[in-house]
Amino acid sequence: MADPSRQPHTLPYRLVATDLDGTLLRSDATVSQGSRDVLAAVAAKGAAHIVVTGRSVPWTRHVLDDLGYTGLAVCGQGAQVYDAAAGRLLTSVTLDRQLAALALAKIEAEVGPLAVAASRDGLSGDVLIGPGYVYNPELPVIHIGGADELWAEPINKLYIQHPELTDDELTLAAGDVAGDLVGATMAGAGIVELLPLGLSKATGLSLAARRLGVPAAETIAFGDMPNDIPMLAWAGYGVAMANAHPELKQVADEVTASNDEDGIALVLDRLFGPF
Repeated sequence: MADPSRQPHTLPYRLVATDLDGTLLRSDATVSQGSRDVLAAVAAKGAAHIVVTGRSVPWTRHVLDDLGYTGLAVCGQGAQVYDAAAGRLLTSVTLDRQLAALALAKIEAEVGPLAVAASRDGLSGDVLIGPGYVYNPELPVIHIGGADELWAEPINKLYIQHPELTDDELTLAAGDVAGDLVGATMAGAGIVELLPLGLSKATGLSLAARRLGVPAAETIAFGDMPNDIPMLAWAGYGVAMANAHPELKQVADEVTASNDEDGIALVLDRLFGPF
């Protein structure tokens, strides 16, 4: 694909879609002032910024508030389209709990016992952490004693971890064994997720973009992990961070600097600026 900076458009893209962890967020979970300034300058030119994250709304809202974000956000790996200005969900897709339990049993029969967590549906949906599951201690969770509690209320997804398999190996095994029941994706280190079949970031982004009246061809997307592959494939131009997983780099149109080096800002400054 040709470098979009060479295209004779006044506005190269009308929609800028960014993942959060490992992409817009630096390693210290903050957004740099440089990235804030460039995103604000791009917005001033008429392009919308949309956050597209694997985090559910409760784990995303504080980041959006810090950014002064009032647009649509795609959360929960595409399951939730959230209107930040109104503070309400526009769409929410749940994972069938019977299918999820069956998928989990099939995976454990193949690879052995798993540590499991679950993200409950809704604006205030808790993340339930089962025994042995390793999580980010800075994010709010509820610890549970057994699997029965996972199924008590509607959920968006399951998180699974294995004591020996790598994340890539576990994702592949889950897809091979239970791919007819759930989707399996890797969203970060130690983060393998089981999702409603067919759901991806591209699902939620396409819904949000439609509401904004922006087609895929006029969207540029940034990501760092295999769960971002559908989003980059959907967008007109896809950019992987320097710190991205090799699978994402292989399908990206461009690889920019890392999340700690303002990789998003560098690309946007080239395309929309200089600022």
